[in-house]
Amino acid sequence: MTLTPIIAIHLSAALGALMIGPVALWARRGHATETAQTQRPILHRAAGYAWVTLILVTAITAMFIRDFKLPNIAGYTPIHLLVPVTFGTLFWAFRALWRGNIRRHRIAMITLYVSTCLVAGAFTLLPNRLLGKLVWGEWLGWL
Repeated sequence: MTLTPIIAIHLSAALGALMIGPVALWARRGHATETAQTQRPILHRAAGYAWVTLILVTAITAMFIRDFKLPNIAGYTPIHLLVPVTFGTLFWAFRALWRGNIRRHRIAMITLYVSTCLVAGAFTLLPNRLLGKLVWGEWLGWL
């Protein structure tokens, strides 16, 4: 697999989400009992909207990336199961927010960050994947 424009967009959005996610989680809006110094609503919203946009771009572009070498069905590998999980979790996270259930919103967003950015990101670094070959082979020379 080569670095096509769709993979470049996917990779750029995923790396952006990986970097912005902790900012959104750190700058959470807070509770009424927290002091004003621990609440950063403007930063939380800005980073949150940016993160959601980047993760949506990542999920949408993932639908157009296929790999026929790994175990697959029509080019879709098991990592593609994260696409509907991402859409569903975002739906539930915003549904919880609209209903005022901040705790459920927070849990959904943390779960989504861990599953999409950290777990899926780790899988992309496997030696038989494009990014894994690039990092471990070409950049570090370990393969």
